[in-house]
Order: sequence, then C-alpha cells, then structure tokens
Amino acid sequence: MDIGTTSLEQFYKEAAAYTGNEVTTLLPPGITKEIGHFNIFDIFETMQEVKRKKVMPYNRRAYYKISLIRGRNRAEYADKVIEIEKNALLFATPKVPYHWVPQDENQSGCFCVFTDEFMVKNKSGVSLDDLSLFKSGGYPIFEISDEEAEELMLIFKKMKKEIASDYEFKYDLLRNYVVELIHQGQKLQPASALHSTQNASARIISLFIELLERQFPIETPVQKLQLRSAKEYADRLSVHVNHLNKVLKENTGKTTTEIISGRMLQEAKILLKQTDWNVSEIANSLGFEEVAHFSNFFKKQTSVTPLAFRS
Repeated sequence: MDIGTTSLEQFYKEAAAYTGNEVTTLLPPGITKEIGHFNIFDIFETMQEVKRKKVMPYNRRAYYKISLIRGRNRAEYADKVIEIEKNALLFATPKVPYHWVPQDENQSGCFCVFTDEFMVKNKSGVSLDDLSLFKSGGYPIFEISDEEAEELMLIFKKMKKEIASDYEFKYDLLRNYVVELIHQGQKLQPASALHSTQNASARIISLFIELLERQFPIETPVQKLQLRSAKEYADRLSVHVNHLNKVLKENTGKTTTEIISGRMLQEAKILLKQTDWNVSEIANSLGFEEVAHFSNFFKKQTSVTPLAFRS
C-alpha cells in the first residue's frame, strides 16, 4: 500500500457525497485551469460525515488548505499530535499528511482549498515554498482565542461573498484574502520560525531547506533519497560544509546533520504508520543500505525500534 494522496477530483466527489449535491454545483463559478484552483467551504455543511464517523482520512492532499476549525478537536499532522480545546487555524500542504478528529458535536468554521498555480498569480511577493507555514517541521497549527477566530471568520465570510459574485477580478481579490490569512498565520508563529530573506545566510538556509524538502514526500518503495549527508548538501549549494553548518547552527540552533536526521525521522514515522511497507523497504527508501543501520538510527532518535513504533 503506497501513501494515499487525495486529488482535487476525489475531494469534490467526497464533498458531493457528504452534502448530497452534484459535483458541478460545488465547483467555483468562472474559474479556469489557466488560473489554478480555489474554493471555500463551510465545515458544518460539508463535514457531516466526518462528524458522524468522527474520522477524517489521514493522508496527503494534492492541494493547499487553510482551515479555521471551531470546536474541540485532535489534529494529527505528520508525526505531531495536537489537542485543540476551542479554536484552531490550520495550514496544510501537499507534502505532509494530516487529519483532524472532532472531539465533540459543536463543530463549525470554514476552510479554503487552492493550488500552487492559483497563488503563483499573486502580486504580493508571497511564495508558498518560502513560508515555514507550509514546510515540514514548521508551525502549521495554531490554537487561537475566540476574538482571533471571529476576526479570521470575517476574512472567510468575505471569501464566500466574493466567490459568489460576478466581479470580473474576483479571483485576484480572493488571492489577496488568502495572502491575508497566510500573514495572520505568520504573525502567530514563534519569532524563531521567521527568517529574514535579506542576507546571504538566510538565502543559504532557504536553498538548503528547498533542497531538503524537494526529496519528500516518499510515495513509493522505489523512491530513494539522493542527498543524505551535510557534505552532499554543501556541494550542491557550492559552499563549504563547515560554512553551511555554521549558518544553520547560528540561525536554527541545529547542525546540518541534525536537521537532515530530523526530517528523515519524520518521514520514517509517517511511512511506518501510514504504509504497509516492510522495514527493509522503508530503510532502503531513506537511503540506508542495511536495515540494522536504519533500526539503530531510529532507536537512537526515539528510544524504540521501528517495529515497536509501528505497533
């Protein structure tokens, strides 16, 4: 079983089944493939089946998603589990699997889905790949107050009103609303998660993270990491390995090897929990020539063996 990825087509089929509507009635009016895809939904209206079964598929989505979730929930994002008591703002990326599990019957809120192509058109200078909100190991889920939730709800209400309008440039305006939500998420992050892009060190960090994330997600057993060591990344970036390590250590508090290992460990946990690949296949896909080396790596990081973690 390979990792599941919900496509936009599958998403709309599921949404149609939940609401009893035809797929065509759920598609946004006037949008074309040339400008990517965007839509907005009400959680109460579209997630009745999720509420009834108290489950949402844990997999990757082939689109970005920003959700304002109101109610008590448990969010499972990559290898993290976050208990939400009241309100949360969640940023989901195609790279990382997630789901949320309602813990009570009082569920409400909104979410919007969009593709990278849709946001490429924005003129704000915001690039999704540059934002830690949408990077593995970033800060994708935020608990927020009632007051903050009400303010964010106003943005979603503007989206709902605009998408139903016949304004010629409504999708340009909707991009601005998405950017506004992203900025709200950026402001909620710890200061240490935000990096300036105005200097050479920050550029090296950005390029390093891009190289690292480009290798994920691992979706089939035949896929294999190409870059695993600090030197391999330094060579690809045309910098000395000591300089790369110094820059990362000063700005993140972690060495190059620690960051690489942390990302590999996160993917290992996802593969162990979400696939039925054997440990040998997972070890090979992560670049370990021997299963024992992978087991030692995993146990050193987690204090348990891969099989113990899976069970």
